[in-house]
Amino acid sequence: MFGIGTTEILVILVVALIVLGPKSLPKVARTLGKGLAEFRRVSTDFQRTINTEIALDDHAKEKKVAEKKIFGEENSKVEAAPAPEPATEPATEPSTPDSTGNLAVAPDNAEAQPIAENADKKTEKEQA
Repeated sequence: MFGIGTTEILVILVVALIVLGPKSLPKVARTLGKGLAEFRRVSTDFQRTINTEIALDDHAKEKKVAEKKIFGEENSKVEAAPAPEPATEPATEPSTPDSTGNLAVAPDNAEAQPIAENADKKTEKEQA
């Protein structure tokens, strides 16, 4: 223990007995023992706190690596589609159904007529 042999400990005890006296030596030894116990407790708590912080730091690093791995793979799998380009040509005219039921595009010079008028003209053509 600290490189002190039995003879050195005996010499220290004799000097302490002479300097402190037989009445106060037990009180001093008790106080010294309590001080050493408190020092050990504080140093153990300090080491435990340091080890906990190191473990938390390692865990946080592992979590970041795992998140980068997971989210990095997701980002590489799903790529955003490019935004559509704005239309440069005007929209086409609405289509109208022809006699076969298919949709036909109205000619450019055609006039827009209300639906009821179109229906009347269609029935007139069918009757004729």
